[in-house]
Amino acid sequence: MHISGIGDTEKLARAVKATLDAAQGASSASRGKAAARPPLAAPSRLEAKPLEAILGGSGQARDGMVKFVFGRTATMHGTSVGAAMGVNTWAVFAGRPDDAVVDGDFAMLEGELQGVLKALRRADIDIVAIHNHMTHEQPRYVFLHYWARGPAERLARGVKAALDTQGP
Repeated sequence: MHISGIGDTEKLARAVKATLDAAQGASSASRGKAAARPPLAAPSRLEAKPLEAILGGSGQARDGMVKFVFGRTATMHGTSVGAAMGVNTWAVFAGRPDDAVVDGDFAMLEGELQGVLKALRRADIDIVAIHNHMTHEQPRYVFLHYWARGPAERLARGVKAALDTQGP
């Protein structure tokens, strides 16, 4: 992870140290928590309707899993690109209503990154990666991969909270 800051050197150093300490503690706690949990029950048995009610979109249901795709638009080299070309936020839910996982990717404008990060972390959804998928797109998009385990509706509310931080 790359970081930057402007200000008093000692204050910046304390903030970096606190961040590294928190990351180390979270990493240890996550490993212990993940190892203590049994695998998800098979087969997956999620219904789309409760998740659709929370996320406000139509899910594609198959084999007890539900996928949502929320498209964005950009222009690359004079051509409009959208959800079908990967400019989208998506979420896939698997498991059971009381014990599920969500895995997905957010497409965000650079100015939306902090709001999405904060909303996902408040919902105990882990950030896996932040990066770019494209070059020369207008406007510029940042992509964020995420993952979490918990009750399906709680996970959907966390994803929805992050979606709500974004503009149209």
